[in-house]
Amino acid sequence: MQPIIETISLRQMASGDRLFLQVYKFIGAHPGKKVYIQSNLHGAEIAGNAAIHQLIEFLLTINDTDLAGEIWLVPVCNPMGVNERSHHFSPGRYCVYEAKDWNRIFWDYEKEADDLVAFTKSQLQLNREVVRLNYLTTIKEKFAKILEKINSPVGLAYTEQFAYKLQSLSIDADYLIDLHSSTNQAIDYLYYFRNREDSAKYFLLDWGILLDPYDGDAFDEAFIKPWLALEACFEKLGRNIRFDIEAWTLELGSGMQINPDSVNKAILGIKNYLAHKGVLQIPEFPKEQTSDRQMTFSATSKIIKYYAIAGGMIQSRVAVGSKVKRQDKLYQILSFNKASQLPQTIDIFAEHDGLVYEISTNQAVNQGELVLRIMQ
Repeated sequence: MQPIIETISLRQMASGDRLFLQVYKFIGAHPGKKVYIQSNLHGAEIAGNAAIHQLIEFLLTINDTDLAGEIWLVPVCNPMGVNERSHHFSPGRYCVYEAKDWNRIFWDYEKEADDLVAFTKSQLQLNREVVRLNYLTTIKEKFAKILEKINSPVGLAYTEQFAYKLQSLSIDADYLIDLHSSTNQAIDYLYYFRNREDSAKYFLLDWGILLDPYDGDAFDEAFIKPWLALEACFEKLGRNIRFDIEAWTLELGSGMQINPDSVNKAILGIKNYLAHKGVLQIPEFPKEQTSDRQMTFSATSKIIKYYAIAGGMIQSRVAVGSKVKRQDKLYQILSFNKASQLPQTIDIFAEHDGLVYEISTNQAVNQGELVLRIMQ
């Protein structure tokens, strides 16, 4: 099947040149869910682009009858971040003009939904799909007001305009998948939200982190947070309801790299997820072993970050992906102390059991800079 390809103007630069987004829309022969997948929101995190390319190549080989609903794919979704350079390095995590993280700028309807209890009470006797459509209409009406500000003579800062563009493409999706990598070096894992553990297993990854404290400003958070709030409000009013709306961030290995193994895991997991959800009807999917798969879950509240207690060079550090026990040696700091003393080596030991899932790329650290993260 062939996609509809839409090119969207994103920003005009001082030079007169323009930046664009390109969206690949695969529309199935049968009605169904809308899936939105994007990559490269942070400039150095490029593995997702290779995954989307392979998804496009795969979807070109199937028939439209094999797809129920539609899949929208947006690679290199942040040209500003992707093109940013510092010598040989590609940071691109922040909008340097506004000093904002590109993934902490998104519009969260829940922060404006001061009538959520009243809305929920008005929907108590309605079926789930009617409630979903009514709530989505309410969200869209509020979201549309952003465009009025963009088009006004006063305008809006670029990060707000950029956020509007991406959210306008995804706001009515059923399933959202945001493809990232670590800014440093890391394993493959995913972020998920409460009551979605069973679906998380469909991605066939070994590790998942529950976003238990979150502010709603990240792309996946802003998408699903209003729906989680509505579910919680229904529960308080005595009705247990779960909407088939899900958001995921897949972390595909290390930054500034396209690791083939990470990309292959992403493709396998996304195909399996979409087959389980009934979006794809393709041979060999969904995988039979999915329901019995052993997946380890942690939570952001249980992540331990180790920062350098002194400036120096990191050596003898455990490898990313290592399981450690309390009091295991994690790394050593070679410190040139500039205090009329010989250089020192400082050993750092684990304070908790866990998995070392991310380590800093740079092994020269200033005091207070991140060295590694452990998932308990």
